[in-house]
Amino acid sequence: MAGVLADITVALHILALLAIGFGGFLAWRWPKVIFAHMAAVLWGVLVNIFPIPCPFTALENYFRHQQGLGDLPGGFNAYYLYGTVFPRPMLPMVVVIALAVVVISYVGAYQRWRHRHLEEAPAHRVSLG
Repeated sequence: MAGVLADITVALHILALLAIGFGGFLAWRWPKVIFAHMAAVLWGVLVNIFPIPCPFTALENYFRHQQGLGDLPGGFNAYYLYGTVFPRPMLPMVVVIALAVVVISYVGAYQRWRHRHLEEAPAHRVSLG
């Protein structure tokens, strides 16, 4: 059972990473989502820069221990992503692309929010006569 729960945790972790990367685009449709997304992005950055444990990694390690296995060697990203999804030397480029995607999603969300509010605002007409 612990193996199945570990697999579910991995799937949720991958979904969380996708949400951090692409969740800003949801704000194009639902603007208030941007606040939850900003918190998720901040959390993702903090976990990768500082020695703050990721709850998903901790949960997977717990289920691994239940199976008699040790912690993920190097953590989630090192174990599942680096060298598998993309080569480790490409990490700086992947970070730049990920940040660009988040910024583009935020700019688009702001533009759509602004456009929506401009349409809702009453027109101010100036009369010269």
